[in-house]
Parts: sequence; structure tokens; C-alpha cells
Amino acid sequence: MLIFVDYEHPNGWSRSYGERVQAARTWITYRLEDLSGLPCHLVRYDRISQPLLDQLDAQAIFISGNSIDPAAYAPADLEPIHTILRETPVPVFGFCGGFQLVAQALGAEVVALDPPPGVTENESLITMDDGSRFEFGYHPVNLSSSSANHPLLAGISDQAVFRHAHGLHVPSAPEGFEVLASTAVTPIQMAVHTERKLVGTQFHPEYWTDEHSAGQQMIANFLTWAGVAIA
Repeated sequence: MLIFVDYEHPNGWSRSYGERVQAARTWITYRLEDLSGLPCHLVRYDRISQPLLDQLDAQAIFISGNSIDPAAYAPADLEPIHTILRETPVPVFGFCGGFQLVAQALGAEVVALDPPPGVTENESLITMDDGSRFEFGYHPVNLSSSSANHPLLAGISDQAVFRHAHGLHVPSAPEGFEVLASTAVTPIQMAVHTERKLVGTQFHPEYWTDEHSAGQQMIANFLTWAGVAIA
């Protein structure tokens, strides 16, 4: 059984895009099932527990993105999943906000996107009405040359294109993580703890398309790396 954790805050569902996000969670759940050949259980972030993981014999955990500032989440609601992320032997893959959740559980910061000096407005970097900056759209990432042979990147070329939709990021990887990908706007686009099989991407591999299919390959690589037989 795969587990897909919905990390959206309740306030997110009341926004104009809330219904679309809810529909996307089901769509991604089915994508994970079709890719793995295994059933995938969708559960909200404040409903997951170790007894549930044991009951379902979880083989891998995926964590969705989110649209609400992490400061809005009640610490008591996050503590159970934080504890799981600190202790679980089950492989974990966090997408965008899911990566930020993993990073916070392991003691790293999540901050507003602040492009380095010299990085100006371009097709991937947009400015919102409130002045906040977002990396948005389907754009390439730069793979680390030192990690070219990592099994998560098998069959994925440098400058592979993934979907981006984030205004926050993790400026320093948690202890034990290796950075595998970056962009000029976001220094840590992908990080992995190989020993514990924890993976996080600031981009969204789950939103692969026929034209930009590297995300599908990356998730398939993760399932194989995690020891999950895929369809």
C-alpha cells in the first residue's frame, strides 16, 4: 500500500482554487496507483498516524504540496506527522510543500523565496500583487554533476523540465541530505537522504505531462529505489 498525505491547510479549501486542488489530490492518487500497480490511500496530514501506517502496511509515503504559509498550521496538528518523519523507516517523497514539511520536521527552515542578486524577472520568476515572488510554470532544473549516477535520476537528463509553483523554499538542506538539483531562483530544488530514503523536491514531479515526462520517470525511480515493485 502507498500512502499519499494531503498537506493542504483547511483554509486552502475555502479559496477560489480549493475545489481544483481537491480534485487534483484524487487525480494524483490514481497516478501513483497506475504507476506502481499498488493501491494508494489518501489521508489528510492531521489524520495520519503510526497505527494507520502499520495497519495499511505502508511501503512508501508521498506528501503533497500546499498553498498556505506553514505558520498557519497548529503545532499540535503537525506533531504526529513530524514524529513519523523523524522516525519512520518507510521511504518518503515530499512534493514542494511536502518537501518543506519534511525539512521542518528535521529542523530546517522554510523561508520566502528571495532570488539571489543578479537574478531578475524572467519567464519562470513572477511577482505577485503583494510583492511576493514565485517560481512558476514548466521549466528546467539543473542536476548536480556529483549526483549524476544517483538511482533517482536514472533516465533523466540535465535540464529536464518539471512543474514549479512555489513562493517558499528550503534555503539549507536538513542534516544528512545531499542536494541533487537546483535553479538560479531556488538553490535546493531536490534533496535526498540516501540512508533513510527520504526525498524532497521543490518542484512538482507528480504533474508530469506527455511533453514533460521526467516527473513520471523520477517517481518510478523512487519506487524502485524504495524497494516497491512497479507495474
